[in-house]
Amino acid sequence: GHVVRNWKVRWFVLLQDKLLYYKIEGGKKEPSPKGRILLDGCTITCPCLEYENRPLLIKLKTKTNTDYFLECCSREERDSWALDITGAIHAGHPVQVQELHRKKNSFRLLENISLHHIVERMYDSSTGIKLTHNLQQGNRYKQTFTGSALVDWLISNSFAVSRFEAITLASMLMEENFFKPVGARSTEATRYSDLSDQFLDDSTALYMFAESSKKNISSKEDLQFNISELSGTIVKQGFLVKQGHKRKNWKVRRFVLRADPAFLHYYDPTKEENRPVGGFSLHGCLVSALEDNGVPAGVKGNVQGNLFKIITKNDIHYYIQASSKAERAQWIEAIKPLT
Repeated sequence: GHVVRNWKVRWFVLLQDKLLYYKIEGGKKEPSPKGRILLDGCTITCPCLEYENRPLLIKLKTKTNTDYFLECCSREERDSWALDITGAIHAGHPVQVQELHRKKNSFRLLENISLHHIVERMYDSSTGIKLTHNLQQGNRYKQTFTGSALVDWLISNSFAVSRFEAITLASMLMEENFFKPVGARSTEATRYSDLSDQFLDDSTALYMFAESSKKNISSKEDLQFNISELSGTIVKQGFLVKQGHKRKNWKVRRFVLRADPAFLHYYDPTKEENRPVGGFSLHGCLVSALEDNGVPAGVKGNVQGNLFKIITKNDIHYYIQASSKAERAQWIEAIKPLT
């Protein structure tokens, strides 16, 4: 509100040049708008961090310097509204709208930067991210950093040009187990949110370096491995059962499918190390489902079904079991466009 600074539910309607808002009475919006925000000359800030306990804010500043703070119900809804409002502000500039959509949907890590390099910079005693002690719900966490502090650091060190890109990059780092959430706020987001919403650009969300990350970045072999293969966008990941090449036994592995460059890596879930235990380029691969009636040649041991096979460009055969036919179909569907 402008007079009394309280928060009220309003029904918003976005038009080409203005944002209308309506009062809600009896679960229905009133016929006439309560007010309007003219978008000509407006500037938008998203995410807006002016209220620490309200991480889902959008701030609009009109041409006459009037500030509007709009709170959404979810991060996904906030980003969707921000994108559409920005599009309306730049409606007369279709190139800008097209560029905005491109940035939102196709963020890629710079070719000459690896995730390991970013973490090395984060550890730097003089220019790295500042680690502090934080108190949250009665618990004291040592050597932690906040989500908003990491976003600020990534932007100030030119690893990202916007908060959206920084959030995407931070999510990649967390998915690769370079750091982990601590405390109720960030842990809950990891547990109940989609992959893209697990990292919070929030001063109340706490994170700390994973114990194994410092050990991993010191290895030149790991660094070379990650520069060439692990900078792609994660398309799909999950647990599958893979047959070994030597002993022909079956082991559970966490598979991570990446695009640009297209690689499929697998990790040993029993180890804390971030480094994959194997992986291969998908360029020139063939992937196909195997029938469950009968064990194909080259497959040994305990086969439960739902098999599929990947043949690499170098004619190496990988046999993988999914937990269901539906899961097998999903993996094949995700892999095929990247071959």
